[in-house]
Amino acid sequence: MHFLPKEIDIYAEQHSQAEPKLLAELNRETHQKILQPRMLSGHFQGRVLSMLSKLIRPQHILEIGTYTGYSALCLMEGIQEKGTLHTIDKNEELYDFQRKYFDKSGWGEQMHQHVGKALDIIPKIEQKFDLVFIDADKSNYLNYFEIILPKMNKGGIILSDNVLWSGKVVEDLKAGDKDTEVLLAYNKKLATDNRVETVLLPIRDGLTVTRVL
Repeated sequence: MHFLPKEIDIYAEQHSQAEPKLLAELNRETHQKILQPRMLSGHFQGRVLSMLSKLIRPQHILEIGTYTGYSALCLMEGIQEKGTLHTIDKNEELYDFQRKYFDKSGWGEQMHQHVGKALDIIPKIEQKFDLVFIDADKSNYLNYFEIILPKMNKGGIILSDNVLWSGKVVEDLKAGDKDTEVLLAYNKKLATDNRVETVLLPIRDGLTVTRVL
């Protein structure tokens, strides 16, 4: 589903900062070699992530759902000197692909990869975070929120991707559609939980910006 006319999407991308050379290379190789390249954040959303990170200036970042590493590199553009990023993905086959681009970026030593279930890994990371990006299995979004919240610094930002879920959140819920059911509950939770304040942006497939109070 296109939430805006395709021509508007193209115009917005053309009038945003150009995609950095390294990310353009990663983008191309992902489309050439990796299954489901639609999962890539891509140029426009990547620039949004970069801009938000630069405004936040995080010391420590957590990402749930690495894929090929595009969004992690965008988030690193705003990192403070000697800051760290921990990124988690269940697909160990993408580990070397990610590491190649992380090392090319110059931030390689600051970027820590974890393979496995995020709900098992997050409690073991002895770190408080200023910025978190959630872009993984939708059925666990509520669980991720609850496990992340105690590990956030006050004023920290949680970014949640795919919260419009191709428009399914405004359609009749189909029987057995667990992902949409959880996203509906998640979006309501973020809008009403008194521990945070939230705005949902209709960017691409929906991006929620949540500030921890």
